[in-house]
Amino acid sequence: MQAMRILLDEHQSLAAVIHAIRHMIREIGQGSFRPDFKLLHAMVHYLDAYPEKKHHPKEDEFLFGLLRARTDRANEVLDRLEAEHASSDMRINELTRALKAYEEDPAGQFEAFRDAFDAYAEFYREHMMMEEREVLPLIREFFTDDDWAVANAGFTKSPDPMTGTRRSSDDEDFSRIFTKLVEAAPAPIGLGLGPYKDD
Repeated sequence: MQAMRILLDEHQSLAAVIHAIRHMIREIGQGSFRPDFKLLHAMVHYLDAYPEKKHHPKEDEFLFGLLRARTDRANEVLDRLEAEHASSDMRINELTRALKAYEEDPAGQFEAFRDAFDAYAEFYREHMMMEEREVLPLIREFFTDDDWAVANAGFTKSPDPMTGTRRSSDDEDFSRIFTKLVEAAPAPIGLGLGPYKDD
């Protein structure tokens, strides 16, 4: 069940990043943290580059597809989850537009950006809860040893870059980016050492 452990670890990493951004936005709204747009853009880029582009396709191929072959009990929820996966570009585009508008007009567009990110965060909370509560128990029930072998191999091919190790020349060096994010982000999320620099 290595694939299951990886999936839950990746959900935890995504939840931590989302929490960090929400905390940062709250601190900005209270006037206790200066908006660092390079930091915010880097975090939104991570949300697109890994959860949307790599994590979801792994779920579709190595969990949902195999589960559909074993039972039809999950079809309705899998249809919804796969449709949500397919709308990833729309979600990221909305968030990116809101962030760019905020960067261009910090005073006038802060609330719109905050609301856009809150909507994104709420979507992901519900999405991950649905997977964990409704789909994972059925996977545990119906997967065969062969299914687990396929799923385990698929989930270990492209690990979450939050693990801090660059895996291949095709992967971006998120370990370097996130070291800088932690340095720049305010406590208790990070070290609060100053503005993000991508050097």
